[in-house]
Amino acid sequence: MTFQLRQFPVIGRTVHKRFRELRPDLVPRQMTEGQASTVRVPRDCIEKMPELKENPFRRRICEAFSRDGQGNLSFEDFLDALSVFSEQAPRDIKVFYAFKIYDFDQDGFIGRNDLLACLTTMTRNELSPEEHQQIADKVMEEADVDGDELWDRPLVISGYKAILRPVKF
Repeated sequence: MTFQLRQFPVIGRTVHKRFRELRPDLVPRQMTEGQASTVRVPRDCIEKMPELKENPFRRRICEAFSRDGQGNLSFEDFLDALSVFSEQAPRDIKVFYAFKIYDFDQDGFIGRNDLLACLTTMTRNELSPEEHQQIADKVMEEADVDGDELWDRPLVISGYKAILRPVKF
């Protein structure tokens, strides 16, 4: 998804500066194209960004955008994340990454365990395990259209499109 920075030199310099500020000892002042995909800033540094530090999903966000799956972001990964979170990003792309963020076990489905992990993350353990289970049961009961207790990416995307379809009166 990364766009060619040569087409947007001002944006590229600004984003590179922001990326370099995270770990100036790792990120060179002038990056080559090869370094844009190989130099990685550790997840713990990314999570400290003001935009993420209070977000309970900061770890999953980093993992969803990192090509290494561990949350360590290359410059290209960082660009992808910024692009997806921009207002101009297409909704389908946003849904694609939202799915990746909520798919905690990374099995390509959102199931009961993913819902429970999501609830724990969102409530920061303020609810009991029984309350988490009740909420997960209710969500599954209302949203699981085929009864398999799993939502795959196409199902989530089609459901999203149906929800956003204009209603004619």
